[in-house]
Amino acid sequence: MASTHVNPTRMELTKLKRKLATAMRGHKLLKDKRDELMRQFLILVKENMQLREEVEEGILNANQNFALARAMMQEEFLDVAMMVPKQEVYLEAETKNVMSVEIPVFKYHTKSSDLSDIFPYGYAFTSGDLDDAVQSLSTVLPKMLRLAECEKGCQLMAAEIEKTRRRVNALEHVLIPEMREKIKYIVMKLDENERSTQIRLMKVKELVLRDALEERRRKD
Repeated sequence: MASTHVNPTRMELTKLKRKLATAMRGHKLLKDKRDELMRQFLILVKENMQLREEVEEGILNANQNFALARAMMQEEFLDVAMMVPKQEVYLEAETKNVMSVEIPVFKYHTKSSDLSDIFPYGYAFTSGDLDDAVQSLSTVLPKMLRLAECEKGCQLMAAEIEKTRRRVNALEHVLIPEMREKIKYIVMKLDENERSTQIRLMKVKELVLRDALEERRRKD
């Protein structure tokens, strides 16, 4: 047993009690962190599912409109229309701290604020379905970026939840019980030592009294 390797002294007992109090405070803090991480994780998962449905629907609409445009337009006109993009998008990646987890945050801005610049072609030889496809992709872009944030955030938070859960379990089922067992062992040993000391003192007192009585008898 691990407790038998402990030096059963009052100093060691005081040290272990201090460590136990710290471990119990840490256990409570880690449990609170785990619970809050789980709450944030579930919120993020719910948003992730909703965003994925919206993004998949937006991409499906864009693909359908591109297919209709390809069917309505000559292939060389479609290739020329999409050859030179008019608008440019710049992406910035940052992070935010959520319960000690660094969640990515993506921000973007466009070269031009004119909304019509998403169409890199004239309207004379293009189909309205092509306009709808480009518009669908432009609309779904912010949701795609947010979806990427959510999915990466879910992965990072799941890993942190698992790590925190292991720490909580280690404290709850290993470290804290071991320290309590050691404290119990030291208290038991100290009580035994105290009882032994008392018994020795009583025997010494008994011997002293006996010697005193014998000495008095000899004098009498």
